[in-house]
Amino acid sequence: MLRIEDVKLAVVGLGYVGLPLAVEFGKKRPVLGFDINKRRIDELKSGHDHTLEVEGEDLAAAEHLRYSHDAEALAEANVFIVTVPTPIDQYKQPDLTPLIRASETIGRVLKRGDIVIYESTVYPGATEEVCVPVLESVSGLRFNEDFYAGYSPERINPGDKQHRVTTIRKVTSGSTPEVADLVDRLYAEIIVAGTHKAPSIRVAEAAKVIENTQRDVNIALINELALIFNKLGIDTQAVLEAAGTKWNFLPFRPGLVGGHCIGVDPYYLTHKAQSIGYHPEIILAGRRLNDSMGSYVVSQLIKAMTKRRIQVQGSRVLVMGLTFKENCPDLRNTRVVDIVRELAEYNIDVDVYDPWVDPEEAVAEYGIRPVEAPAEGAYDGIVLAVAHKQFCDMGAARIRALGKPEHVLYDLKYVLTAEEADLRL
Repeated sequence: MLRIEDVKLAVVGLGYVGLPLAVEFGKKRPVLGFDINKRRIDELKSGHDHTLEVEGEDLAAAEHLRYSHDAEALAEANVFIVTVPTPIDQYKQPDLTPLIRASETIGRVLKRGDIVIYESTVYPGATEEVCVPVLESVSGLRFNEDFYAGYSPERINPGDKQHRVTTIRKVTSGSTPEVADLVDRLYAEIIVAGTHKAPSIRVAEAAKVIENTQRDVNIALINELALIFNKLGIDTQAVLEAAGTKWNFLPFRPGLVGGHCIGVDPYYLTHKAQSIGYHPEIILAGRRLNDSMGSYVVSQLIKAMTKRRIQVQGSRVLVMGLTFKENCPDLRNTRVVDIVRELAEYNIDVDVYDPWVDPEEAVAEYGIRPVEAPAEGAYDGIVLAVAHKQFCDMGAARIRALGKPEHVLYDLKYVLTAEEADLRL
């Protein structure tokens, strides 16, 4: 059995999850940071992280961390932490391709006694039912005899500078009690918030996938309440503030639900549930409602413009923000694109403005090229879709100045007061 002092660590996948993890371990012990994207490796070697999750000084502080895009370099490691994306496909089914490819890559260098730890969000059972067979097939080794596995779900919150990888309690697990102990001790080296050792890999997988499913369902409830209150002519934010005076009222807010976690993870759980003959009701209902919010926002905007006798067809609308959340450049599964595409269906000329976004990435991912700066006095409608600090600092007057004398301002994020905006969720 591998001893903690003999661990030679490799982190596979250096995105929003893998890089912060590799950096923290790299401050304590030798670590190989591996990514198949040579451009990403070159960027990190130069001391820059375009995701803005890790500052330059932290990259420099990880003195034991080195980077490579050469898969053969992984051969020197005996513990591998896999942090690749687990998205959904166009049919909203789990896409485990990145996870399988990473497992194949590791399988080619896997040796007796090695441990493979997965952090990517999956459904309960995926590690042992999907990943382990790939490792066995490629390596020719036997699970829990020649090599072992662990699962420790990531809890990264992009753009959050308060809750960092070291300050969020870490769930750990292993395929045998001894491996579970080693995995737990390994993470305890960097996690100051402490660890929670789950009794099995399946429990750890399930715990992760329900964290974001719970949030998704709760947000869906608030979104539905917002639809009801809008029909009643009641300000949703005012209702939530009043209800929030009770000590156990949960502080969720309505809005678009995107990103790589909340808008994706529930589909992993429902996929597994359906595979065992159970059709989830509440989870899928919540997903449908949250996925419909972009269309609802556009319908409300069009109604408001029509009431003000603003010609809809051929009008200009500014969408402020494209990322899935505020103050980060992450475009993964952003639902702002639903608003942009729905507006285009009405033959509306849409400008998207987001100072956080890499324009080339936006073009490659969604076919949307953000404007460098919005024109003043040019827009019939303005949708404040993401609460970036820059937008909050502008205030109502400067945002209004972007619109024509007669325009509609829709605030999705409660950046403005009810009096300052024409529409709010």
